[in-house]
Amino acid sequence: MSDFDTTVEIDEEVPTSYSTSTPAAATNRSAIKAPGGGTGRRKEAVARVRLIPGTGKWTVNGKTLENYFPNKVHQQLVSEPFRTVGAENGYDVVARINGGGTSGQAGALRLGVARALNEIDRDANRPSLKKAGFLTRDPRVIERKKYGL
Repeated sequence: MSDFDTTVEIDEEVPTSYSTSTPAAATNRSAIKAPGGGTGRRKEAVARVRLIPGTGKWTVNGKTLENYFPNKVHQQLVSEPFRTVGAENGYDVVARINGGGTSGQAGALRLGVARALNEIDRDANRPSLKKAGFLTRDPRVIERKKYGL
């Protein structure tokens, strides 16, 4: 037999599949209830959002959510981040929105709420919000008019 043994034993575990998803948050700790804030923008609309631990009351520019956004689709769009992290009726929302139309304002409010939830508890909320796409700003804006066309 030679001095060099060519057989090598490997006892390492080799993964059989790879994934790009973020690992789920630790569920063995209680959710943090703290105030937080965030800014959301969509088209020409800007929403400044403040979350306060409470009962789920919405105040948008001094009005209730149902009065400010009478369309049910906009109401659902805005409250999606709460359903994603499982914090429905856990926070009171106070928001100031200016600029843009109703759909742009609803999109800006959703981004602001998601950013505020992310700020409150990054470890628990960020993976689910990121996976759902709520932390990404929609960059689409109206294209400017060109002369001669």
